[in-house]
Amino acid sequence: MSLTCEVQYQPYEKTNSKVGIDTGIKELAILSDGTTYENIRSLKTKLKKLKFNQGQLSKKVKGSSSRNKQKQKLAIVHEKITNVRKDYLHKVSTEIVKNHDIISVEDLAVKNIMKNHKLAHSSALG
Repeated sequence: MSLTCEVQYQPYEKTNSKVGIDTGIKELAILSDGTTYENIRSLKTKLKKLKFNQGQLSKKVKGSSSRNKQKQKLAIVHEKITNVRKDYLHKVSTEIVKNHDIISVEDLAVKNIMKNHKLAHSSALG
């Protein structure tokens, strides 16, 4: 099946505002005008469910149908974590783009944050 749609593109209105974005760990982003966006920590909220499902998977016999079912359950938990994170990031980025014309973002070394095991879980960047 092939589906084609025509959509009218409507650019956002000019606001003549500039903003700088500082990304962090406690807050997802802090704008130069003082606006802060909290880090929702989607992984930490689902970590208990994730650990339980991974434990159940490790108990199953390799190649069994019950293991395959458990793999599917685990995949759904991972997908939910991803979807929550993506949804929030899309909402925040859309709000910033709607309200500001010029946006500058801090250059952050994400690799260095991921090397620290305590910071890697708390970051919404990875």
